[in-house]
Amino acid sequence: MTAFKPIYFASDFHLGVPNFEKSRTREQLIVKWLEMAASNGQEIFLVGDIFDFWYEYKKVIPKGFARLQGKIAEITDAGIPVNMFTGNHDMWSFGYFEQELGVKMYREPIAREYNGKKFYIGHGDGLGPGDNAYKIIKKVFANKLCQWAFGALHPTIGIGIADFWSRSSRASNQHVDEIFQGETGEWLYIYCNEVLQKEYFDYFVFGHRHMALDLVLSNQKSRYINLGEWFKTNSFAVFDGNELRLEKGFDGK
Repeated sequence: MTAFKPIYFASDFHLGVPNFEKSRTREQLIVKWLEMAASNGQEIFLVGDIFDFWYEYKKVIPKGFARLQGKIAEITDAGIPVNMFTGNHDMWSFGYFEQELGVKMYREPIAREYNGKKFYIGHGDGLGPGDNAYKIIKKVFANKLCQWAFGALHPTIGIGIADFWSRSSRASNQHVDEIFQGETGEWLYIYCNEVLQKEYFDYFVFGHRHMALDLVLSNQKSRYINLGEWFKTNSFAVFDGNELRLEKGFDGK
């Protein structure tokens, strides 16, 4: 019988901030994590906000992140699937990653089953109750006309505006991201329980929240895993064929 190879999940790298040096150091650590995951894993999920900002013009992409992109291409060339999800900071992807890096890209949550366990996987932005202002903004950002209008700007201007917005958004929400809101206040926890009323899943895997969370849901069987972030915690999840574990403190050693 062939041994089950692990499946790895990570999110919220936010490459590009707070400055070049720290982003580069984080990128190099993430590349080491990808090497580790590819060395014994069968599949990798990058669950959104990989970049603090990303917009693909027709013939231009944001500068940088060559090490990450090269490593992903190397992994997919070796036949290991890499799945990427758009997040609220990097939703403007229009085919580059699929064509150049060989990834599978998703904009909405997906369902998967491995070894008899059912997974519900997504970035998590705009799901559940509340956050109505962002839900309106997300519709604007997803609008084709609005995307065309932004794309008409010179990249220096467009990326400059977007970088300013992205940094301002993160600064204004940072205090909320670092505080657990309780089961009645965590929108993704509520959303998971709503999904369970319609269909059973063993694991709900999300990012976006910037907190590493492992919570038992209302049916006392299913679990909500939030993957956390790579500014402080360097957290990720791994499914070994029997259980999904949340790991913290990856240091590349």
